[in-house]
Amino acid sequence: MALPSSLNRYLLLMAQEHLEFRLPEIKSLLSLFGGQFTSSQETYGKSPFWILSIPSEDIARNLMKRTVCAKSIFELWGHGKSPEELYSSLKNYPVEKMVPFLHSDSTYKIKIHTFNKTLTQEEKVKRIDDYGLDPNHIPENPHNIYFGRWIADGQRELIESYSVKKRHFIGNTSMDAGLSFIMANHGKVKENDIVFDPFVGTGGLLVASAHFGAYVYGTDIDYNTVHGLGKASRKNQKWRGPDENIRANLRQYGLEKYYLDVLVSDASKPSWRKGTFFDAIITDPPYGIRESTRRTGSQKEIPKGLEKCPESHVPVSLSYHLSDMFFDLLNFAAETLVLGGRLVYWLPVYTPEYTEEMVPWHPCLKLISNCEQKLSSHTSRRLITMEKVEEFENRDQYSHLLSDHFLPYQGHNSFREKYFSGVTKRIAKEEKSIQE
Repeated sequence: MALPSSLNRYLLLMAQEHLEFRLPEIKSLLSLFGGQFTSSQETYGKSPFWILSIPSEDIARNLMKRTVCAKSIFELWGHGKSPEELYSSLKNYPVEKMVPFLHSDSTYKIKIHTFNKTLTQEEKVKRIDDYGLDPNHIPENPHNIYFGRWIADGQRELIESYSVKKRHFIGNTSMDAGLSFIMANHGKVKENDIVFDPFVGTGGLLVASAHFGAYVYGTDIDYNTVHGLGKASRKNQKWRGPDENIRANLRQYGLEKYYLDVLVSDASKPSWRKGTFFDAIITDPPYGIRESTRRTGSQKEIPKGLEKCPESHVPVSLSYHLSDMFFDLLNFAAETLVLGGRLVYWLPVYTPEYTEEMVPWHPCLKLISNCEQKLSSHTSRRLITMEKVEEFENRDQYSHLLSDHFLPYQGHNSFREKYFSGVTKRIAKEEKSIQE
């Protein structure tokens, strides 16, 4: 594919983790800042080097102020398979774009970066950049040589500075900091947005959105988690302390001003008036493994005329099937997101049975990306990003029940049983191997 001549070419140096999440993040951020993903590369796969065309350096800098999947970006002046090809490429680059950076009294620095190979200082002087994707079969000469001007670094340091290990309030399923920022980027979260998490837990996803200047709000069915009460999740700590709550998490990072509130509420019965409130809904629903999937209700039939419970009544909790949970979530998103707003959520799957048809569907929402993270040899979870493209009408509420996607995904109501079945089989196989 030919690249438009009006766009500048940039070289992105990508981080080598969460490979499937990288392309959707870059596409989402370019869209957020007024750019469009344009590249001559057909596949990205494991490659750490991507060549993109971006309208302006300002957009390139804004991209790097947000991305946690990219390490650095360079204005690409030339590249080739050999030093001779690189030299030829550099001669074709417009001189007027180089001149501002080639003053006789200016200083420069050359930094050697290697991928899947460690070099001594002596070797670094002789070699540069990419030496293949297989660390066990390093080619004698590089596949590609790139030359350009450094523009900016990405936000990889956020992964360490927001590490869950250092956080005041954590739970059994607190989201990894790096993935939290990736989710916010997939959701195109920006300053002054209102971001909602209906399964808020300890608020890790709220922290990431607040870092990018969004006002955050959430709900959870667990009273103790919302109020920071009860047993602690940390080792060698019996009870949660006074600073272990969601507000304190945001206060720890200087983000308390973005905290709207978190309420005890049942996601299956949202207490909202009709309307569009949220710019993004970013959430990690429970899968029933470490945290149970629950909703309020009663096993008994309620007598006619007594449908409303008295204020003092605390309803019991019932199991909440995964298929019901995700379709409730999609309906809620379709009804409460602004047009163009995004829903980002994790979908657990039993890998041997997974097909794309099992991803929940809604007529008001368009699938943007579907990225896999392996959990075990037989299970994974998929980060689903959807965008609201049509206004919600009452007739849309149950239209998903007519979809071909509904019946296949009902099979994943037994995800917990299949997850532990796989664990049991693996343990039995290991024990048998030891005995032999």
